[in-house]
Amino acid sequence: MALKSEKLFDAMAAFLPDKGDEIVKKVGSVFYFEISRAKGETPSVWTVDLKNGKGSIKKGKEGSADATFIMLDDDLISMAEGKLHPQQAFLEGKMRIKGNMGAAMKFTPDLLPKTPKL
Repeated sequence: MALKSEKLFDAMAAFLPDKGDEIVKKVGSVFYFEISRAKGETPSVWTVDLKNGKGSIKKGKEGSADATFIMLDDDLISMAEGKLHPQQAFLEGKMRIKGNMGAAMKFTPDLLPKTPKL
């Protein structure tokens, strides 16, 4: 069964051709997202490049990341829907971050496209 967040990453990829230039100027980093359905499961990984061109999103690890977000699928969706604040997720252990914390802090929920219920 596919992760709910696949739709979110697809929506983000569709969002980049129009808004990518502006986002790349603001963020300037590459991120990995390691997303699991449940703790202990092997994660699915996406590379979110907000450093080059208009940005890109690809399934799998590409190149090297400035920061890696490690979360459960439901928590990422809650964050995208505005139900879970990133700081709260981090402090409660729902989101782990590896790598450059300064780069990670530039990836904020306002970068996510406003989408209907995922």
